[in-house]
Amino acid sequence: MQKGSIRVQTENIFPIIKKFLYSEHDIFIRELVSNAVDASQKLKTLSSIGEAKGELGDLRIDIKIDKEKKTLTISDTGIGMTEEEIDKYLNQVAFSGAEEFLEKYKGQNEANIIGHFGLGFYSSFMVSDKVEVFSKSFKEGSKAVRWECDGSPEFTLEETNKENRGTDIVLHLNAESQEFLDAYKVKSILEKFCRFLPVPIYFHDGDAKEKDKDGKEEAEKQLNNTNPAWTKKPSELTDEDYKNFYKELYPFSETPLFWIHLNVDYPFNLTGILYFPKIRQSYEIQKDKIQLYSNQVFVTDEVKDIVPEFLMLMHGVIDSPDIPLNVSRSYLQGDPNVKKINSHITKKVADKLEEIFKNDRKQFEEKWESLGLFVKYGMMTDDKFLEKANKFHILQASPNPSEGGASDPDKAGKFYTLEEYRLATETLQKNKDGKLVILYTTNPVQQDAYIQQANAKGYIVVKLETIIDNGFLNQMEMKWENVQFVRVDSDIVDNLIDKQEAGDSVLSKDDEGKLKELFAVKNPEINVSVEVKGLSADAPPVVATRPEFMRRMKDMAAMQGGMGAFYANMPDEVTLTVNGNHAIYKTVLAEAEKEKQEKLVHNLADLALLSQGLLKGNSLTSFINRSVELMG
Repeated sequence: MQKGSIRVQTENIFPIIKKFLYSEHDIFIRELVSNAVDASQKLKTLSSIGEAKGELGDLRIDIKIDKEKKTLTISDTGIGMTEEEIDKYLNQVAFSGAEEFLEKYKGQNEANIIGHFGLGFYSSFMVSDKVEVFSKSFKEGSKAVRWECDGSPEFTLEETNKENRGTDIVLHLNAESQEFLDAYKVKSILEKFCRFLPVPIYFHDGDAKEKDKDGKEEAEKQLNNTNPAWTKKPSELTDEDYKNFYKELYPFSETPLFWIHLNVDYPFNLTGILYFPKIRQSYEIQKDKIQLYSNQVFVTDEVKDIVPEFLMLMHGVIDSPDIPLNVSRSYLQGDPNVKKINSHITKKVADKLEEIFKNDRKQFEEKWESLGLFVKYGMMTDDKFLEKANKFHILQASPNPSEGGASDPDKAGKFYTLEEYRLATETLQKNKDGKLVILYTTNPVQQDAYIQQANAKGYIVVKLETIIDNGFLNQMEMKWENVQFVRVDSDIVDNLIDKQEAGDSVLSKDDEGKLKELFAVKNPEINVSVEVKGLSADAPPVVATRPEFMRRMKDMAAMQGGMGAFYANMPDEVTLTVNGNHAIYKTVLAEAEKEKQEKLVHNLADLALLSQGLLKGNSLTSFINRSVELMG
């Protein structure tokens, strides 16, 4: 029997490992299972180059709970260790066997080794009063050995009996870690961290046995998928395979729109599959759905450094041994590779979207409701993506809900790239400064009357109604050359493209002044300014508009919160444009009864405000009561 002290610089290493090495205690299962995978992969490599003789047999990993003995055991049938190797690897903290093996067998593709720090094994002391290791090397004539340590620098190393090749690590769980005797807890950790490891994993809780639907005991069930879709070549996979893998990752999700298979081996290693999910409503947006793996070991779903921010809306898997991780594998460190991978993913996504747009524009347009969020977000935050996306970003013309289409049925609901929109509107929608004016609606139903009036002039109004559109149009006015966005209800239709001189009103200056005075109705919820203009006789009697600049400022403030929320709750700015050429004003001005005259004017103003969705609460109730009264 050999006795000695683990060779470390300070006796305080174990308390440090127990408390600070890993942010989450359940990580120890991932570390120990990863080591077991390494042991199996090493044996495969040695067998492939003839250094390991004989049959490989059943390479597998078993995790067992013994509630009576209060132990958790992780067993593998891998390479095993001799007495010298245990002394070398377990008694010298941070000397990584994986690192040494990688160096020795550099260039052997089979050497898919995870560990790089040599500290993973010691995570077992976070939860154990004592750890035992039973190991038998693959080398002919090797004797089995047992190593034991109680978390102090003292250890015991001796020969023992073990029939099969491989390593068993037995954790004698401490009082604070009895939760790891709970089968459900351990199984859920294995399913989180180890569900795609390349060596079969079996879990035994000591009591329960798997049963089939008739209640008979079944053969043990494998926990993991050792050959997930991203590890295969795209040519080996069908659309159905990609969809099935998505279901495996997200069991209750709708079928994704598209996917991108990443497969790079130079200048860095990167594999994975990224999916565009269906996003029907803005509130369905979910970030942190991309999982990061390193050689099929789950690392984290915090991938914001690797994946561009705008693609955080995507779902799927990224696997790269080249992404640098700290010893806990929990947080990314700054590294040039991360930037390269980030740029590569952006390019792949842009190329894929352009390819779909060119090859099947109809399908692309049908899925724009969900795709638009990714594309717009990317155009706002990534100039390289913007450059490519200008080719496939599309604007959809708003159908006129009340008529079933725009004045030109061919334009209703049609999609335009920026260049196509520019060509279609060049003669009508260019202002005096030479800027293209893109007319838009944020609510086609509520703004229907304004859309109708714009359509009647031959204008094309597009829909910009998602959660990010307010920010998007502000950004694009800066990034697109000679483009200005104007909401369809921000001014009377004659002024949407350029401010024009008002036509002559049939009313006298005195009558115009009287109308202006009558319409100056006080409303605590909105700031109203009144103007009288000579519009066409068939235009509405009053048009309520919300000046573009002020409304945009309020919308942006509402998104920001804090002091912005205070500004967002300020009263709305509204302009009431009274059409002096409308026939109704002859009746209004001729009304001898002052009270009735005021009520008629109040109702006309309220009708205009109602079209903008600005008549609410007590004001709406008063309008209804007043309307009934006037009809009496």
